Amino acid sequence: MGTYNKGILGPFSGKVGTVVGASWRGKDILRSLPKKTNRTPTEVQMLQRQKFATVSEFLTPIGDVISRYYGSGSGELTRRNQAMSYHMKEAVTYVDPNFEMIYNKVQIAKGDLLGLQNPTVSVVGSNEIKYNWTDNSGQGSAKATDQLVVVIYAPSANLYYYMLNAGLRNSGNGVITLPTYFAGLEVQSWITFAAADEKSYATSVYMGAVTVS
Repeated sequence: MGTYNKGILGPFSGKVGTVVGASWRGKDILRSLPKKTNRTPTEVQMLQRQKFATVSEFLTPIGDVISRYYGSGSGELTRRNQAMSYHMKEAVTYVDPNFEMIYNKVQIAKGDLLGLQNPTVSVVGSNEIKYNWTDNSGQGSAKATDQLVVVIYAPSANLYYYMLNAGLRNSGNGVITLPTYFAGLEVQSWITFAAADEKSYATSVYMGAVTVS
């Protein structure tokens, strides 16, 4: 892949001969067309593709959260690519014949903001999940107005639910009311704090599994 400032008549996109022109992260690039092959992929290649698909399918429904709060927004890698790289290495495992996510290693956010202190989770009512924590506003860069971000996932039904402002740091708790179709399902969840301006955020915490009443 190469970058260019001007084509013959300026930047272009699409296929021209054996090259493709496109715009990527604000740069005009040229790349060659992939070569066609009739070779059957090896078992290792097939497993790598299956692993990639598993991670991608898990992260895609929470793409809005990942794109806001995962890693750095600068550099060559997008936030999604940073999240894919981490989860491919650390948060997925092979359980014959499939790959499975390792929930206690999943991250919905990765940053330097001070995170939650003494977080707990409980089911408090019909379709309601409550998160509690100790208010640590004023420590480091933590502010009272930092917002709780929650991601909830029901593996058996492949259902997701997330909220970007489920409570403030200084409130010490936040209650999520899930849609009725979550009733009776076991859910996994992850929480984090993000600054009100979303310029800083904490690395997420895994909260374990609870069953929605």
